[in-house]
Amino acid sequence: MELGPGPRRGAMSQINVTPFVDVMLVLLIIFMVTAPMMEKGVDVNLPEVSQAPDLQAAQTALMVSIDTKGQIFVSGQAVENPQQLVAVLQQMRKEATDKAVYLEADREVRYEQVMQVMAAIRQAGVERLGMVAQEERR
Repeated sequence: MELGPGPRRGAMSQINVTPFVDVMLVLLIIFMVTAPMMEKGVDVNLPEVSQAPDLQAAQTALMVSIDTKGQIFVSGQAVENPQQLVAVLQQMRKEATDKAVYLEADREVRYEQVMQVMAAIRQAGVERLGMVAQEERR
């Protein structure tokens, strides 16, 4: 009486979590590096966006603000026009350790003016430009 080779086992059904952990660590690093930081100084009524990123103040970030009246500020200092903004940003970026610039504009500012300021920021040689918004109120 021969029983044969014995009972056959199926494939092991275990979850491999290593790729999941790798992806989560990469995402964590990406969010830590790219999370824009906010600096207080100019009173701006930011647009509300659902699931806006959590922003914290930073010492080294250059913040360009446009208030309700359309005045432009760089880290709290008033700038006359977009052309002067180019010169001010070029000078401030030479001294800054973080080369990113963050733009916050009041929700009442015309889109045209925001685009003019963005063009001036790009003209100053800024490659990393972040836009600032606040979490939607409920």
